Formats: sequence, C-alpha cells, structure tokens
Amino acid sequence: MQFVKMHGLGNDFIIAREDQPDLKPEHYASLAVKLCDRNFGIGADGLVIIGRDPHHDIFMRIFNPDGSEPEMCGNAIRCVARYAWDVGLVFSPRISVRTLAGPRYPELILEEGRVISVRVDMGEPILERSLIPMLGEPGPVIGEELTTPAGCFRITAVSMGNPHCVIFVDDFARVKLSELGPVIESYPLFPSKTNVEFVKIESKERISMRVWERGAGETLACGTGACASLVASFLNGFTDRQALVCLQGGELFIEWSAADNHVYMTGEATLVFTGQISLDTLTNT
Repeated sequence: MQFVKMHGLGNDFIIAREDQPDLKPEHYASLAVKLCDRNFGIGADGLVIIGRDPHHDIFMRIFNPDGSEPEMCGNAIRCVARYAWDVGLVFSPRISVRTLAGPRYPELILEEGRVISVRVDMGEPILERSLIPMLGEPGPVIGEELTTPAGCFRITAVSMGNPHCVIFVDDFARVKLSELGPVIESYPLFPSKTNVEFVKIESKERISMRVWERGAGETLACGTGACASLVASFLNGFTDRQALVCLQGGELFIEWSAADNHVYMTGEATLVFTGQISLDTLTNT
C-alpha cells in the first residue's frame, strides 16, 4: 500500500487512495487498528481512505485506531485537501469532499502556488439534543449538569457532524484527561459515544482546549472539537463568534458566521513523509 503521513497540528493520519489492488473496503477497519499502532505499525490517530467521487470532487472515510469509523474529522479534511491538490486529484482551490457527515468544502489558501493553510466550511452546528445525539428532553444542551461516576460536570453538547461534549474549566492541571475522558465518552446518555473537550477561556478572542477523541483517546488537536468549543463558548456568553483556539499541537482560527450559520475553520496541514507498506506482512504479524 502506498500512503502519505500527514498531520494537522500534531493530529496525525495515514492517507491512502482507494484505487490500490490490495486495499479492500472490508479490511479498512482492521487495517486501521494495525496501521495506527505506534509500536507495531506506522503510527497515527487515524487511517484516511480517499478517492474520486461521482457527485463531489473526492470522498474521504476515516477509521480510528480502534477500528471505529467517525463521521467527520476537521484536521483530517485539511490534510486530505492539501494532499488532493499536491497530487493533482483536484485543480480548483475550493474542493467538495463527501464525508459521512455530509459534504464539506475546504478552500486552499495559496501563496505562489503553495498551500499555506486550509479554510474549511464545516457546515452548521447541530444543537438539538436528539440529533447530537444525546438522550433526554428535547432542546439544546447548554450549561446542563451531567452526573457521572467520575464526578459532576456542567456540559454543553454540540454536533459538528460528530458529537462533542464541551466542559469549561479554570485550570487544566486539575483535569485528569486519561481518567475523565473514557468515562464521559462512553456515558450512556451518548448513544453514539462522544468526543470530550475541556476548554479554558483566555479572553473573548482566545480559548484553550484539551481533547479526548472518541475511538482515539487523547490527541494533540481536534478540528471538529475546536469548532464545537467555539460554538459552546459563544452560547455560554464567554466569547464572540470568532476566536483563536489553542490546542496542544498549535492553533486554529474558528468563525461561526451570523450570515449563514456555518462554522469555518482555518489551519495548517503538513506532509510528514510518503511511504509504502506490505499489507501481507502486516496482516501476518
């Protein structure tokens, strides 16, 4: 299998094109488990399969290190957009990408023909509880108390095509992410599980975030999580409709447009290396 390794703010991915003879769709999930292993595989936060699409420029499918398939990934789509441009899969800086969360529209920011960043139209945030999905009475979930075996938290729930549970904190030092993340991710009120973001408000224009990703664990960055965190921060009156979101791997600029209700994410996408791996060898290990 030919592949590239890319990252968006340290959130790293193995990207492979579907049109390879030994790459079978029925094996994507099991391959993700093996390929993403940082000791016995290539190592990554996810395996991304891309290809041409009959209704959009390209499609992308994402598989977590545990083999689960999330609907959408903001850092991955920036990497996919840059890769598609670099290898000539697309010829326009504005790209339509089919995802399980619906079409998304990255726009490449170019400087002398080189991609310096990617701005993605992430669509409208979903705030209705049942559509996030989260169990309970109809309506949005804003500053609602959630009682779990790990403690009580005041949460705001947002879907950006995938579910997010946002919790505001004053000090990250008090957040035991590896303990709290798995409990909240799998809490029964979230029937599809959830990503978990702990957010510290730095100012009206700047927030910091730590993330526990559904199916992946703690990562250095999460694009959809950054979008959900900005939406939650505005809904709780902590920020304006746009802010810089500071993650462990870098910064994303997030805007929630009042004009069309869409969330826009701007950030980098970086190529690490290209490679080839024998799937037969991997399967037999």
